[in-house]
Amino acid sequence: MGRSKRRHGSRPPGVREIAGTLGVSIGTVDRALHNRQGINPGTRARVLDAAKRLGYRPNLAARFLSSEKRLRIAVNFPKELASFWDLVRDGLLDAAHAFEANGLEVVSHWYPGRGEGEREALAQALDDDVRGVILVPGFPERLGDLICLAAKRNIPILYVNTDAPGTERLTVIWADPLTNGAMVGELMGHFLRGQGRVMPVTGHLQTVEHASKLEGFRNALAALWPGIEVAAVVEGHEDEREAYEKCRERLASDRRIAGVYVSTANSPPVVRAIQDEGLAGSVTVITTDLYPALARFIESGVVAATIDQRPWVQGQMAIQTMYRYLVYDVVPPAAIGLSPHVVMRSNLRLLMERLRTTAESGPVVAGEAGKAAPAARAR
Repeated sequence: MGRSKRRHGSRPPGVREIAGTLGVSIGTVDRALHNRQGINPGTRARVLDAAKRLGYRPNLAARFLSSEKRLRIAVNFPKELASFWDLVRDGLLDAAHAFEANGLEVVSHWYPGRGEGEREALAQALDDDVRGVILVPGFPERLGDLICLAAKRNIPILYVNTDAPGTERLTVIWADPLTNGAMVGELMGHFLRGQGRVMPVTGHLQTVEHASKLEGFRNALAALWPGIEVAAVVEGHEDEREAYEKCRERLASDRRIAGVYVSTANSPPVVRAIQDEGLAGSVTVITTDLYPALARFIESGVVAATIDQRPWVQGQMAIQTMYRYLVYDVVPPAAIGLSPHVVMRSNLRLLMERLRTTAESGPVVAGEAGKAAPAARAR
């Protein structure tokens, strides 16, 4: 997919800049750019030449608005891990609401889970007359031909929360996974005082986000806490029963485990396995993300800390980045990495209050998956 040479974050010159350069009125520039009457040919030529020289681009949002067309953006998210994806969606729709008057329309395509229905959802989006697609690439190897088709149609694709290296996409917005895992490694080492055996639990090792978190985790332990041993990874595939059974079996057979790192939002079944094995309080648990079902485990001390990946901000930045690219041709950096936040009992209440305030102030409250904001419609 072709990318504009305009530096990311820069704003293209507008009518006001052209008028200032030539020393004419904004009205004169407007008449020249829109081929209206009331301007002599020489001035019109000067304005058009300056517009070309300065790299002026018309306001596509206004063009869509005046033509009664819609600037349609598809959003493809899995239904699994609703505690995370509902917040991403809420942040996205809240940001989209600000652009609704400029013709923006968000079209949502939900599918059961990563790898299950994501190909069909992308195919549907590409057939839905959209100008861009925001999605999470669970199994990108199954989407390769469709991603290439989007590129041929000049439909930019923006990834959220995980990446698919080597595919044609605009950018990825995520809580930087290497940093995420490294933070856990450093924190775990402090809790364990540099000694012990840690069991990592993840969703899908094929997912770039999950694999990168574990890489950052291992690197931090190796550099800072060489006395901590990393046990074989438990892969739960975002299935609660599978995660519970695998973790409980491992904990029962390996009593040397002193710490557990859950790198996915699917942590409640892992915590239940720890409790059912009678290890709550004696095993240090660090999880991922923040939501009510997990908060009670932090409050009780069963979970020592969690890493908030700021899903609401991921959604907000995704729609803002896509809009700026489509309307103003502002090309984002190849990856936009947010800084993850550490949540512990000391700051839990404050962050949970902010979480509730964010959800309640947005156009869609987390958990109401079937409802759409004015700027969106469910598919």
